[in-house]
Amino acid sequence: MKVADVMSAHVDFVSKDTKIKDVVLLIFGRGINGVPVCENKKVIGFITEKDILAKFYPSEKEYFEDPFREGNFELMEEKTSEIFSMIAEKVMSTKITAVKADTQLLHAQSLMFVNKVGRLPVIDDKGNLIGIISNGDIFSSLVGDRLAFNEDADYNDWLSKSYYAAVDIEDRLKHEMPDLMKIFSENKVRNVMDIGCGTGDHVIEFARRGIVSNGTDRSLDMIKEAAKRKLKLSKAQMQNAGFYYGEAEPILAKLKTNFDAITFLGNTLSHNPGTFEKLIKISSQYMSSRGVMVLQITNFEKVIKTKKRFLSFGFAKLKNGVEKEYGFLEFYDEPNLKDKTIQKTFAILRSANNRWKWLGVRNSTMAYVTKDSIKRVLEKNGFSKISFYGGSFDGRSWDYLFRKPFKPLESDWLNVVAKR
Repeated sequence: MKVADVMSAHVDFVSKDTKIKDVVLLIFGRGINGVPVCENKKVIGFITEKDILAKFYPSEKEYFEDPFREGNFELMEEKTSEIFSMIAEKVMSTKITAVKADTQLLHAQSLMFVNKVGRLPVIDDKGNLIGIISNGDIFSSLVGDRLAFNEDADYNDWLSKSYYAAVDIEDRLKHEMPDLMKIFSENKVRNVMDIGCGTGDHVIEFARRGIVSNGTDRSLDMIKEAAKRKLKLSKAQMQNAGFYYGEAEPILAKLKTNFDAITFLGNTLSHNPGTFEKLIKISSQYMSSRGVMVLQITNFEKVIKTKKRFLSFGFAKLKNGVEKEYGFLEFYDEPNLKDKTIQKTFAILRSANNRWKWLGVRNSTMAYVTKDSIKRVLEKNGFSKISFYGGSFDGRSWDYLFRKPFKPLESDWLNVVAKR
């Protein structure tokens, strides 16, 4: 693979007369650590964060002329205005390491290692700037792009450290528990299994109400968090709640219990591309004769047709020692109807020092579940009484589960209650 296959042809650069203040704005605005300095289009230097920071420290001449002032770190910080007024030519490095478009990718990477830089300008035979390549570009191409980001433990562990910490669980439970308990009461539910339980909040609430409750999740971090939250229950209530780490199928087989209710909340079912039909079949085999299955599924039809693939963008303040604000962006690609899958992109931003930065991005392949497909699968597995409801969700505020009719182009959730 060559540099041309990976490099960015859109290049930010400055001239030798550009003020350092403008260089800093460019570096922060683009989230990069340095830019080429060009005369016309020919690369004559490179300026990095390190070059700019170096100007806060004295030269040997400055230090010997006034060692007290130049050795005082507080006074050194006061140089900011002076440095901002300097021009790129006075700060840039003229020792340029550049590559050509036909340079082998790992050769370019080795040059970065040797020269301890994170970006290299790409030039043509005349020394003109035609692109830029970074460590991140090479890493993504050689490593990241070859990973299949499916709904695995790593994905859920990542969510448990960020998104789930920002969910307003009190608002969710306030809306969802009354409807769930009504269904459980009508069907005399004494025990329940919550598949994909996440941080275990529903299981804990069921246990608090006297229902023997179990939860499974394939994220160890989720289960650890659920176990911590369980400690808020009384000793008697704790005996009603159990959490299990791993895939649902072997856990159900190990428990050998006929559950009165099995729930798939928070779009859990779609987190099983290629296997969701099998999961329904297996789960149904561990239900009592009066068992009820509850499913909460993202209404992909509205996301694609009405919201133009955009799901939500919400904000939350998390406190991990220091309070910071986070932004959560979710959107979907067009569904792959042949494979019955749909790809979700989930991105997290964080505000630091009044500037927003990317914290992480994940792509996840999910099962494309619709009202028709889930109805077919449920009927195939012996469920004859199937009810569909709609719910709304704006990324923060939750809704009741079973009080509105399902509307394909209006409902955010497809909520399903299935009985034999």
